[in-house]
Amino acid sequence: MMPLPARSTSSTAISNRVGRFYLVREIGRGAAGTVYVARDPVIDRNVAIKISSVRTNPAEKKQIDQQLINEARAAGRLCHPNIVTIYDAGTENGSSYIAMEYLQGAVLAKRLEAGEKFTPEQVAAISGKLADALGHAHKNGVTHRDVNPSNIFLSDEFEPKIFDFGIARAPNRIAEDGDDDDQPYTLFRNNLLGTPNYMSPEQATGKPADQLTDVYSLGAVMYEMLAQRKPFQSETTEALLEAIAYKAPQAPHEINPGVPIGLSQIVMKAMSKRTEKRYQSAQEMAQDIQRHVHLGRLQAKAAAAGPTVTTTTPEIEKIKQEIEQDSQRSRFSAISILALGALFGAALAVGGYFLLH
Repeated sequence: MMPLPARSTSSTAISNRVGRFYLVREIGRGAAGTVYVARDPVIDRNVAIKISSVRTNPAEKKQIDQQLINEARAAGRLCHPNIVTIYDAGTENGSSYIAMEYLQGAVLAKRLEAGEKFTPEQVAAISGKLADALGHAHKNGVTHRDVNPSNIFLSDEFEPKIFDFGIARAPNRIAEDGDDDDQPYTLFRNNLLGTPNYMSPEQATGKPADQLTDVYSLGAVMYEMLAQRKPFQSETTEALLEAIAYKAPQAPHEINPGVPIGLSQIVMKAMSKRTEKRYQSAQEMAQDIQRHVHLGRLQAKAAAAGPTVTTTTPEIEKIKQEIEQDSQRSRFSAISILALGALFGAALAVGGYFLLH
């Protein structure tokens, strides 16, 4: 735990205070603002506090301030062990701020950039918790819309936390003047909304982005953790978005033979181009990952028992059957949607015939 800042009544101490929080040290800086470790003197604990940058451009500053408030409003609706906890938000001295729990560890992006490799078991454990967290957010009307390694924090104990809900869609979101919150929000002031490498095909093509966008993005994060490379790589943003929209990536187990086929299939299903072929909820994805983890543990336990013990048990077979049944239900759902579409088209054609004759 960070030490308490020196208590003082000097002007220096006052200038290092935001709201009731005393700033201790800077831990990060970006275009939108600066993040500090701060001390909450009331509850006597450290927090992380993000303060918006003071910009000369009023429109740009308004956008950044709105994103901070939206982040507080969206995350503040949620209570989940794998979503960062928001303690306070406000505006002081012309800048907006948001105070949240202070975590020890690093963002997933930095770990990946440093070349850290994750075992399939670690990826499954981490992503299962993230999928459950997104499912909780979706049930409470919050769609993140920018799930990527820079917005996932890993504690020193490998406990993941989703943060940065600045562009999330939430019931209490502050929208730009004239904006319709039902729109995809792929563009924001002529800039891409979200992180291109992890955008869903619907975001890449400017179509409405719902909760299944988060499912796709989590799949893309899992892909990178398993394959040690991003699903798509292009020299230009335009080429990247085109690849996301229309090209299929190579399966993770084909790149890294150490990836179990079952886990690779979960990733590829989450990253399906067509939303009806994806997991229909983050919770469904979480359950599939949890079944994969449980199956792996049972198989490892059976294998450790020795060669005289069969590696197939009734419990293992039951889990395999559940996975196959889910797969069949997904295929049936996709076929049903296509069939209904064909029937609807035929009905329109018949109706048009009678109108014209």
